[in-house]
Amino acid sequence: MPRIRTTAAAATLACAAVAAATAAAANPLGPNLGSVTSGKIATYSGYYDGHKDAYLISDVSSRSQASALKVNYSPPLATFKGAPFQYFIQGKAANGQLAVFGSEPGESDYNPLWEELMVTWKSGVKPVLLVRDDQINALAKKGELTVKDAHVVLNAPITTVGT
Repeated sequence: MPRIRTTAAAATLACAAVAAATAAAANPLGPNLGSVTSGKIATYSGYYDGHKDAYLISDVSSRSQASALKVNYSPPLATFKGAPFQYFIQGKAANGQLAVFGSEPGESDYNPLWEELMVTWKSGVKPVLLVRDDQINALAKKGELTVKDAHVVLNAPITTVGT
C-alpha cells in the first residue's frame, strides 16, 4: 500500500509539473494577461529626430481632451512631474505637421507619460515642418514661435519607432 501512495503522489506531482510547464510555455514572459482580442485602437504618428514614431493615447489629465479623444480621464496624471515633452502645434503649420516628441523608447529619459506643450508660430513667420524638439527650442529662442505648457499630462506610449 505505501508503494501505491508514493506512485499516486509522484503522478500528482508530475501532473502539476506538466501543468506549470504548459502555463509557462503559454506565457513565458510573465503573468497571465488574459486572452487577446482584436479591436479598434486609434494610432497616431509623431516626429522624433526627423523620423516618424507611432503612438497610442490611453489616458489624459484633461477632462475635455479625454472626452474629445474618447480616452480615459485620469486626474492623478496631472501631478506627475519629470515627463518628457510632447509638442503640439496650434494654428498655422507646415503641410504634414505632426506632434513632436522629446524622447522615444531606447532613450534614457523615455517615459510613456508626456508633458503637453503647445507650439504657436509668431505672426509674420512662415511655418516650416517641425520634426525635432531641439529645432523647436532653437526657433523659440530666435523668437519665431512660442512654446507654452498646457499643464496636461498624456499617457501615450510609443508603440513603433521609425527609422
